[in-house]
This record gives sequence, C-alpha cells and structure tokens, in this order.
Amino acid sequence: MSLQLWLAFVAASALLLIIPGPTILTVISYSMSHGRRANVPLVAAVALGDSTALVLSLLGLGALLAASAFWFTVVKFVGGLYLLYLGIKLLRAGISPAELAAPAAPGSRWRLFANTWLVTALNPKGIVFFVAFLPQFINPRGDVSQQMLLLAITFVVMATLNASLYAAFASSARRFLASPRALRGFNIAGGSLLSAAGVWALFARRPV
Repeated sequence: MSLQLWLAFVAASALLLIIPGPTILTVISYSMSHGRRANVPLVAAVALGDSTALVLSLLGLGALLAASAFWFTVVKFVGGLYLLYLGIKLLRAGISPAELAAPAAPGSRWRLFANTWLVTALNPKGIVFFVAFLPQFINPRGDVSQQMLLLAITFVVMATLNASLYAAFASSARRFLASPRALRGFNIAGGSLLSAAGVWALFARRPV
C-alpha cells in the first residue's frame, strides 16, 4: 500500500469518525451521566468493539476480493449504495431531529464497558459499513490481507482516540451536546459527507 493511499484512508476515516453514530452517542450519554469516571471503560469498550466488528466484517473478505474482480466490483457497488442510503437517512434526520436520549445509567464500570461494547460490536450497520468502506482503499494487486490489517489497526487506533476526545469533551459541554440544534448540525454534516462518499464509491474505478 502506498503512503498516499494510506493517508487518504486516514483523512477519510477522520471525517467519518467525527460524525456521532450509535457508539459515540452512547459514549456521550454515559459521559454526561457518569462523568470522568466512566471514560476509561467507555474508551476500552470502543476499542474492543471496533476490533470485534472489523474481524466479523473482514472474515473471508480478503480472499474473496483478491480472487475475484467481479466480487470486488459488487462489494464496491453495494457499499456505495449503502453509504448513499446512510447519508440520505442522516440528512432526513437533520430536518426533524429527535432529542438525544441518554441510555439507562448502569451502576458499575463493568456494565458501562459491556453495554458500550455491545453497541459497538454487534451493530449490524457498523459491520456492513466496514465491508463497504475498507475496500475503497485496497489495491487488489497487492497483499490484500496485509493491507486490510494495516487499515483495521489504523481505524481502531483513530476510533479509540476519537472516543477519548468525545468522552472528555462531554463532561464539560453537556448543554451543547444535548442540544437538538447541535444534533441537527451533526446529522446534516454527516449525511452530506456520507452521501458524497457513496457517490464517490459508485463511480470509483478498480485499481490496476
């Protein structure tokens, strides 16, 4: 994998990670209700949850993409449509946003960890999203498994840092993060970025 392609993945991942999804909304809600003591289990849960989702989504995918140009194209096409669907859904949510609902506050750090890990790891949309996103940065002429491992490690590290920053920010900006106006802005920005990524994926050519 070239440095330019890896840096493109880092930039794209950074844009996607700053958009609050189910995991980040869970982190924000628990940080708001439990304070700083919840940050360590929450961040650890995000790291493990993203790792679990990546493993589930990538099992068998590397060999399939390396062996078949047809399935590589199919995955990119389906992934592009899925990203476009998520973008449109977020844009619609931005028009009539719902209040940010805080989950029921569990009584121990272990439960905070377990709940957040389940939200991150077992979200089927997240698993499908990894399948849609990572192949956009894979060169099938190279070692697909090594490239996927590098991208997976990069994404988990960035997701962990992102969750850490959101958790720290939530404890000192509760009113802003709970504001429907802020959530509307996140939805509109996120929907625009995901829609653009979906269109890009649909028209992207397979690396040669």
